[in-house]
Amino acid sequence: MKKLPIRITIFISVIMLIRLVSLQLYPLMDTTEARYGEMARLMVETNNWVTPLFNYDVPFWGKPPMQTWISALSGKILGISEFSLRFPHFISGMLTLVVVGYFAYRKSISPLLSIVILLTCTGFYIASGAIMTDSLLTLSMTLSMFGFYFGWKNYSKKHAYLGFVGIGLGLLIKGPLIIVLIALSILPWVIINYGVLEGVKQFWLRIPIVSGLLLSLIIAVPWYVIAEKTTPGFLHYFFVGEHWSRFTVSGWSGDLYGNAHSESRGMIWIFWLYIAFPWSFLFLYKLVNNTDRKKLFADKRDLNWYSFLICWLISPMVLFTFSGNILPMYVLPGLPALALFLASQSHFFDRNKIVLSCFAPMAVIVLLVFYRPMLASKSDVSLMKYVKKSYPIYYINEASFSGRFYTRGQAMVWKKGQQIIYPFYLIQRNNPQENDLVGAGNCTFVIKNKKRSLYFCSDSNE
Repeated sequence: MKKLPIRITIFISVIMLIRLVSLQLYPLMDTTEARYGEMARLMVETNNWVTPLFNYDVPFWGKPPMQTWISALSGKILGISEFSLRFPHFISGMLTLVVVGYFAYRKSISPLLSIVILLTCTGFYIASGAIMTDSLLTLSMTLSMFGFYFGWKNYSKKHAYLGFVGIGLGLLIKGPLIIVLIALSILPWVIINYGVLEGVKQFWLRIPIVSGLLLSLIIAVPWYVIAEKTTPGFLHYFFVGEHWSRFTVSGWSGDLYGNAHSESRGMIWIFWLYIAFPWSFLFLYKLVNNTDRKKLFADKRDLNWYSFLICWLISPMVLFTFSGNILPMYVLPGLPALALFLASQSHFFDRNKIVLSCFAPMAVIVLLVFYRPMLASKSDVSLMKYVKKSYPIYYINEASFSGRFYTRGQAMVWKKGQQIIYPFYLIQRNNPQENDLVGAGNCTFVIKNKKRSLYFCSDSNE
């Protein structure tokens, strides 16, 4: 298939437009989106652009600030809303598509097919417009891999420095994780194709490692220094806690901002199957099918290219195979390699396969937008519609991030025995064992969602 018909181009444009329009059609969802959305709102309100805030008096040390910066900047310009906070992440996804398309063009692969495949990976489509770190991290990883590949192939310092710019940005997005992911992608590829000794020699000759790393540090280190001075203790928590204990201790109890995720070891590979759906299954088919596999690696030049892509593709899964504290979107930085790999086999595709692939991610967005019961346990925005702004709002024990965001920080925490001036609203979990309404006054049920119930509490029967 040398050229995709114009109808496919139009269809892809429609898919992008649907994702853009959808950004404002459903609420910020707990916990990830609402948490980062509230942090961006706090950054705008407090005008504190150095350290993201977990709450008004609690600094957030869990991640660098890049994802908060871009959402907060958009919110400051456009006003705080679901659309404004998600829009920069949509742009980061589209920029990743541009880099992947240009990567394909430089390799004489169909740019449009590469873009089609990446865009229609279910996880990528969702992340391109979700307030989280993963879309930005994927962009920085793609920039780095593009720069290093052509820096290596063409002995080009210009391209290599672009790779180090990607590392610098990654350090401001998710910290040293970007270095580990790139190392897990490039070092095995170098050893496979050039051997250990010759690989080290060629790496030194082709990549300006010292000046390149210096460039990365110039981009990232100033913020780390300022952040430590602003909130002492940040560096120890971030590097030791977040980048060692979090991934080596299942259910890590040192998390300052919630509970660590606990998944079975190796679960990251299962996550990849549905985050990369539907293309994950086509990729596996091509590797398992004996005829296709022989064709893939028949030429040594192909082996060099395909091994580069496979090392890149699996690097997130290799890193997190033995980690229990993982999320499905952790596989996202490897998806551009999947798109380039499959686009390199363009003869395998026809129009029908491409069109059918587009429906999987769109179906997810349609469910998010139109199947409201699915969102009932993911956001407290439905409760806030019944709250009068003149009365205070209290959560029992812990306020949800969506509750804090949709009350613009007015939601507070109430603990049993605490004296409150009536009247007020009280929100508690739908769990009889946590029924702490006794002693809270005359509380009348208002409404509930799947997780929480809203009560109006007064010292009278009115």
